[in-house]
Amino acid sequence: MEVATTYYPNIKDVRKAAHVLKEVTSVTPLIKNANYSSKYNATILLKREDLQQVRSYKIRGAFNKISSLSESEKNKGIVCASAGNHAQGVAYACSNLKIKGTIFMPSPTPKQKIEQVQMFGGDTIEIILIGDTFDDAYKAAKQECDKLGKTFVHPFDDEKVIEGQATIGLEILEQTKQPIDYVIVPVGGGGLASGLSSVFKMLSPETKIIGIEPEGAPSMKTAIEKGKVVTLDSIEKFVDGAAVQRVGDKTFEICKENLADMITVPEGKVCQTILELYNKDAIVVEPAGALTTAALDLLKDEIKGKTVICIVSGSNNDITRTPEIKERALLYANLKHYFIVRFPQRVGALKEFVAEILGPDDDITHFQYTKKANRNTDVAVVGVELKNTEDFEPLISRMKEHNFFGEYLNNKPDLFQFLV
Repeated sequence: MEVATTYYPNIKDVRKAAHVLKEVTSVTPLIKNANYSSKYNATILLKREDLQQVRSYKIRGAFNKISSLSESEKNKGIVCASAGNHAQGVAYACSNLKIKGTIFMPSPTPKQKIEQVQMFGGDTIEIILIGDTFDDAYKAAKQECDKLGKTFVHPFDDEKVIEGQATIGLEILEQTKQPIDYVIVPVGGGGLASGLSSVFKMLSPETKIIGIEPEGAPSMKTAIEKGKVVTLDSIEKFVDGAAVQRVGDKTFEICKENLADMITVPEGKVCQTILELYNKDAIVVEPAGALTTAALDLLKDEIKGKTVICIVSGSNNDITRTPEIKERALLYANLKHYFIVRFPQRVGALKEFVAEILGPDDDITHFQYTKKANRNTDVAVVGVELKNTEDFEPLISRMKEHNFFGEYLNNKPDLFQFLV
């Protein structure tokens, strides 16, 4: 009986991938970040994959895979499923290599992302919007492959994709001569983490590779803890570039051996970091692109005095998400609070709430009120933004003392999602 062997990238194949990618990808900058270096008393370097032509590292794996196909496979065409960066990488590769591609995307995919994919692919690609989720698009894409004999380009669980992503590791080692203590890498399906960690294991084994996932989608962390690939029942999809229900079989086997640690970061902390990078460094990142720098707080004691590289994986952020990003950041910082407030049915009740209940620096940012007949009190959903976290408990005390307090909604997710 033949025993299956675990795939590990070798340096020869990674160097071959680097040669293939030489004319189509950028050698992205490795730049010291003064703000983070000062804050954490360490040398923090950012590997700026957000500056690739398609604004993410995904072009590396997609192009390497598609260029490796036989002429027969290229003539039949390729298929992929993606709601974001992988689709753009595949589209760019199809246009460059003059290969017909079909890209399945979930119907709710933002128009901006669809337009970007179309721009990169031009008349070499067809975009099919189907289903409500990535899983729906994935199933449809696989059916297309089975029916027409086309090649499916997987976003992460493929040897050539992994080798393409691994070229980031080669670049880093060529860009700095100083010893690298840590590389912090975002993890979705695990393609980037698998490739990069394999290169460092071969060429710089003393470097610790730490994987970072969003707290609401801990697929790789769960798999490593259980010792096998698992499919999560549900995930928080906000960090869309790194939120998967199931990591790859190949990528799991590599990551469980190569990663020094797997850490999860709350989505609210990711949002804080997105705003911080923009306000302090004029760097625009998507949620997945902020994962690694968001994790620095969790590693601050460990990395003091060390040289740390954070992979900034992408910048395909839709500006229409900015209000949600700000909201999540404020909620995480305990500066935004929502209440059901009980207002007596009398003249001046709202004025009293504003003048006597709110503090001098508190601001009403949400107010939804419906007057009910034949009741002594009416209710409103009120959002209050604080300047300081210490102002929260006094606000609650004043609301209760004057009989305005109804319910606190932040810690009641079932109510919160329907009322706010």
